[in-house]
Amino acid sequence: MSILDLTGIAQQFGDKILYEDLELHLNKGEHLGLIGQNGAGKSTLIKIITGEQLPDEGTIAWQKNIHVGYLDQYVEVDPTLSIRDFLKTAYAVDFEKEARIGELYMEYGESMDDKLLEKAGRLQTELDQGDFYQIDTLIAEMSSGLGLDILGMDTPLEDLSGGQRSKLILAKLLLEKPDVLILDEPTNHLDDEHVAWLSQFLQDFAGTFVVISHDRDFLNQITTHIADIEFGKLTKYTGNLTKALKQKEQFQETYMKQYVSQKKQIEKTEAYIRKYKAGSRSTMAKSRQKQLDKVERLTPPSTNATAQFDFPYSPIVTTLALETTDLEIGYQRPLLPPINITLRYGEKVAIRGFNGIGKSTLLKTLIGAIPQLEGEFHFPANTKVNYFEQDLQWENPFQTPLQYLSDHFPKEGVKELRKHLARAGLPNQLAQEPLSTLSGGEQTKVKLCQMTMQKGNLLILDEPTNHIDQSTKDSLRKSLANFEGTVIVVSHEEGFYQDWTDRVIEISQ
Repeated sequence: MSILDLTGIAQQFGDKILYEDLELHLNKGEHLGLIGQNGAGKSTLIKIITGEQLPDEGTIAWQKNIHVGYLDQYVEVDPTLSIRDFLKTAYAVDFEKEARIGELYMEYGESMDDKLLEKAGRLQTELDQGDFYQIDTLIAEMSSGLGLDILGMDTPLEDLSGGQRSKLILAKLLLEKPDVLILDEPTNHLDDEHVAWLSQFLQDFAGTFVVISHDRDFLNQITTHIADIEFGKLTKYTGNLTKALKQKEQFQETYMKQYVSQKKQIEKTEAYIRKYKAGSRSTMAKSRQKQLDKVERLTPPSTNATAQFDFPYSPIVTTLALETTDLEIGYQRPLLPPINITLRYGEKVAIRGFNGIGKSTLLKTLIGAIPQLEGEFHFPANTKVNYFEQDLQWENPFQTPLQYLSDHFPKEGVKELRKHLARAGLPNQLAQEPLSTLSGGEQTKVKLCQMTMQKGNLLILDEPTNHIDQSTKDSLRKSLANFEGTVIVVSHEEGFYQDWTDRVIEISQ
């Protein structure tokens, strides 16, 4: 039974057409993964589904009385609440029922009206049959599963990092147990252990969900259906991601054969018409022209722009790339015990640890963005750091990628800047769109493009795969593996770095 119907959806931003006549029917119990290349319109479609954005054309029809839960990472929260108290707000309706039961008993004491007792009894039955008397246990299980308990359940929300806050909002949403979950990149702020827990939770989820994720392993484990947005159209497949991609490949092979066959037939017919349209067989030629005019021509197979990254190398003669001695990092107080790390030059390492432990703070300390609290760290002379920051924040979000790069590289001509953006998977049309209108993946490509335009011998990347699609990840992985210098990467995706890094540095308290 369909609980959501999208019909005739069209959406365009400026000259960029996202969809034309898109359709999607979501049935009860389906676990749907929404996939597509960066900029295909996945997050925009989620906004249309949740009502956050109206489409240019088309209709959105939900089944009546459906409770939809949406992972809105920017929702306003009371910063003074503790983690525990915020999670309890997931059961606000139950607490209201409890309070109402108390009011009904007080009213009964005054009026002795048996109808009040009946109302109180019905509400009490609802609490007994629900999760009300397991709230503390359920919150404890959810907090442990997503790693919130490590932060301290009495910690106020105002002390949480952006990633920790996103994880907390996800936990509250899962506790609410809506009929339909809408999740946009839910694994972005989770480490491997918590991704595995979330994966199992969603596999066991009795309701329906739509999830966007560029984590293939995660999608493969949790989905029963896949919806693929490509070239403005949506195709729905039955099965997990592996099965869907196999079906898509078979469909593309069949379509290509049909396209080639039709193209040959059309060329043959057109040649006949040209040859005989003025001769003795002109009547036959006109007849074939009429037949040809009625043919519904197949669209030529299209290809998406593929990103290619080449990080320029600045030569350096040294044995070691980095040394830290009893380095303490943090803001008012240390986040971690003293850190002692030695990196050999040319070594490629991944830094791993649970979300919020201080990985990003360590990287920002090493690049000098924030001061160390104690201890010291040392780079050899002539070290040139090329840094990727995970936050997609722009000083002027209304600038285009061309304008942004022109400000940072004023000596480069527009033609050369366009070439760099095109190699990063951003063709001319996207190069002239405001940064704020680009998808998360497209904005990430702008930052990576910037890195390809400055020489370095130490690449430091903080969660570079958060928003990019699989083909871009593959290209980035290859570029980092081939880089001549030293690489430090923080990533929650083990599959991204395990094949090309020399070792993993575990950070723990």
